[in-house]
Amino acid sequence: MKTIPTAPRTFLHPRDEIMRMMERIYRYRMTTTSGGNLSIRELNGDIWITPARVDKGSLRREDIVCVRADGRREGLHPPSSELPFHQAIYQQRPDLGGIVHAHAVALVAFSVCRRVPDTRLFPQARHVCGAAGFAPYALPGSTALGENIARTFAEGFNCVVLENHGVVCAGENLQRAFERFETLEFTAKTIIKASQLGEVRYLNDEQVAQRHGIALPQFTPTAAGEEENELRRQLANFLQRGYRQRLLISTEGSFSARLADGSMLITPSRADRGLIGIADLVLVRDGAAEAGRLPSRAAQLHAAIYRRHPKVRAIVNALPVNATAFSVTDSHLDSRTIPESYLFLKDVARVPFGEQYKDGQAVAERLSPENPVALIENDGVLVCGTSVLDAFDRLEVLETTAEAIINSRPLGKVVPMSDAIIAELTAAFSTK
Repeated sequence: MKTIPTAPRTFLHPRDEIMRMMERIYRYRMTTTSGGNLSIRELNGDIWITPARVDKGSLRREDIVCVRADGRREGLHPPSSELPFHQAIYQQRPDLGGIVHAHAVALVAFSVCRRVPDTRLFPQARHVCGAAGFAPYALPGSTALGENIARTFAEGFNCVVLENHGVVCAGENLQRAFERFETLEFTAKTIIKASQLGEVRYLNDEQVAQRHGIALPQFTPTAAGEEENELRRQLANFLQRGYRQRLLISTEGSFSARLADGSMLITPSRADRGLIGIADLVLVRDGAAEAGRLPSRAAQLHAAIYRRHPKVRAIVNALPVNATAFSVTDSHLDSRTIPESYLFLKDVARVPFGEQYKDGQAVAERLSPENPVALIENDGVLVCGTSVLDAFDRLEVLETTAEAIINSRPLGKVVPMSDAIIAELTAAFSTK
């Protein structure tokens, strides 16, 4: 018999955890004022859930409702009308401790077409979400809807698209459920954008299985100096900004910066990119990571680029939706749109899928300070800069350029700047 697992310890009260997660979902327009509901099931069987008919944009901790294991209800409001399907899922899947249901736009688009996003679009999407299931329509709040959804979860799915309704994602805790929800919505958005460019390319099972990292030896660092502390501050600030700008998602994106002695700071592995702080960043020196810390799987790739290009001081791997749409198709991302785009991006390289998992040398050869941007097939983008700000600025320009090209599709054929204009720009703005 399945049992409820012991989840990692958290010191947030369920009221606060639900309130903060709903605030995050609402802020990024992944649900509406009246739509969606979240729940947490505690080890004793109590279920904490969002209330019915309360504005999701101004939820307070006292609004969260508790449904005790014995059926008693405690709170200022009645629980969500969707409580029955939360209870049905928990009954079928004792291993689950958190549920997210919302009406995220891209996933609703799939739901009204009776389709599910193919998570083999990216290795991380498949790893985080698994394959997505589908549940047929039933009246919201009804026993039939709960049975339909719970039946699909009982088949082993952790993400279920609801016909003409939205999506339900679950995990061993609410954080894990949210990561699946956000990753699946990002996957759905990318498929929709990429479909406007051409045929969408998916990975096979062997390619998905290539996703891995290399364990680094460890060392004990000395006290951080002024340079390291300043780079930690910059990286943490731009990571948070990148998440707010939707250039990163909770489960994807790596950012690093090189110190004067050749060591680097990089994002940790398996950490929510929206919550990474100064102390979470990992110092990597001479191929070893600081003791007790797990750096991003991109650490070896970034180190190879730094060795090959001494002028590169910061690197970011990211999955902004529009630029990533180009990475999952064969459509060329032509930066010759406006002067800023070409001057910042130059000719955008393309890295075949799988090279990012090797020693990094082949990828490093495709990049240079003069050509600092690459699309990694089915794995987002790679951007280099002479500073943290320079890399981030270039990432923003890349995404806005990609979005402008996609948005131009209904208007007509893109007319890139001529060779004469490019030569003029190059002469006027080349580094002396």
